[in-house]
Amino acid sequence: MLRLTNVKLPLNHQAEELEQVILATLKITAEQLTSFSIFKRGYDARKKSKIILMYTLDVETTKNEQLLAEHSSDQNIKASPDTSYKFVGQAPENLTERPVVIGMGPCGLFAGLLLAQMGFNPIILERGSEVRQRTKDTFGFWRKKILNTESNVQFGEGGAGTFSDGKLYSQVKDPKHYSRKVLHEFVDAGAPDEILYVSKPHIGTFKLVTMVEQMRAEIHRLGGEVRFDQRVDDIHFTKADDNSDNMQVTGLTLATGEVINTKHIALAIGHSARDTFEMLHKKGVFIKAKPFSVGFRIEHEQSVIDDARFGENAGNPILGAADYKLVHHCKNGRSVYSFCMCPGGTVVAAASEEGRLVTNGMSQYSRHERNANSAIVVGISPEDYDENGSKDNVLAGIEFQRRLEETAFKLGGENYDAPVQLVGDFLAGRKSGEHGVVEPSYKPGVKYCDLSETLPAYAIEAIREALPAFERKIKGFSMADATLTAVETRTSSPINITRDKETFESINTKGLYPAGEGAGYAGGILSAGIDGIKVAEAMALSMLKNH
Repeated sequence: MLRLTNVKLPLNHQAEELEQVILATLKITAEQLTSFSIFKRGYDARKKSKIILMYTLDVETTKNEQLLAEHSSDQNIKASPDTSYKFVGQAPENLTERPVVIGMGPCGLFAGLLLAQMGFNPIILERGSEVRQRTKDTFGFWRKKILNTESNVQFGEGGAGTFSDGKLYSQVKDPKHYSRKVLHEFVDAGAPDEILYVSKPHIGTFKLVTMVEQMRAEIHRLGGEVRFDQRVDDIHFTKADDNSDNMQVTGLTLATGEVINTKHIALAIGHSARDTFEMLHKKGVFIKAKPFSVGFRIEHEQSVIDDARFGENAGNPILGAADYKLVHHCKNGRSVYSFCMCPGGTVVAAASEEGRLVTNGMSQYSRHERNANSAIVVGISPEDYDENGSKDNVLAGIEFQRRLEETAFKLGGENYDAPVQLVGDFLAGRKSGEHGVVEPSYKPGVKYCDLSETLPAYAIEAIREALPAFERKIKGFSMADATLTAVETRTSSPINITRDKETFESINTKGLYPAGEGAGYAGGILSAGIDGIKVAEAMALSMLKNH
């Protein structure tokens, strides 16, 4: 099969034009073209009046080898790579040890699924509830302000990505095509086929709920076990037998008191499992502080973003709701950037601890809500975390997050209403009184405040500089009536549980496999799923080697 890249056609081209461009590019007849499929479709909207669709096509002809030779100098005509997934092994029938996966967000879900597909009968432990109950708990919090600290946006089946835009794209290097495995599993579980070829695929919360259930059912069918409301309170270690000071995992204890013995644990706990981070640190697992970002959610009417990005082509169904990606390097040395952009979505309450307020963004598959939102965040480093400027406390980033979340909670009225401010007032340094044309979508509710109190002065200064700069890229971005909602603190994990690059084990704890976003190795659904696959492979190879 041949892979044709950089195939360009007008936005409103006719379907038959794809075949015509293939014939013209390869210089073949219609009879010599056996079949073709779209591997990837994106768009170039730099010229709003002339938006171009960009295709990558897989083509089958009656003369593939001859065509490869004829076009050997053309970088846009190559043999299609093999993107099918290859399992690293299969569990023997007499294997008695069962691997354990802690956490059932995207990383834990794929680690568990891969281990089950290889016959290792994994046990997956999730501190939160199954996804349907979790959805009830989360919507109950948004409507009634009753927070379940074990079942919310952060904790529960599907992980934090379930209550998001369901974006399935990533910038991680993927030479083994793990992303195709992730996407195909989602399609098998009910996702639309288009996620396999559109350049920025997404699913949305309600579709994700059903898909997660289907994947859980598949894990059970293959011999795995998924257990909910099972918080891990302790992990057991002994001295490793490799003549080093390393530890070896031997099992764990649940909050119920139950003990599970195993020498292989995938730690896919997400970026908000602060109590687990603290437990691991006390037990001596090597952890270091890492940078993350904090800021606000900004909302515009989606039509403003569509017009700015697509002009007269706004509303075209192929383009859908417009998104954006922005970055600005400030005079004070900070960088401000957009993060987790949710077209046609809502800003949601994402708290997981009492008395602390956190925001996130969410879209459904349709992306038909009135507003667009994204996080506008400032990069910070471990030097910023400790109030005394010390880097010695590796968990200081957690306390930094908590201070910001507590401030936002108090400003909002201590009932999970969020502090908000109009962009015009924020830039002018005055408190807002009510919304303009952009009505805040955050639930439970909002309270108009001066957001300069919610972040450190350097972050406020940086965002005030960045918003007008973003206006030069997207007209209307710093419009006076755009709305800012505080506070966004969970952009990524504040810690890194460092692992060996070859074995994927903790660098000082054999049998413990830090994984996904919580350990500092992913940043979104797709990259977390990919990391889950990598960790599952490493666990399988270790178990086969030691069997």
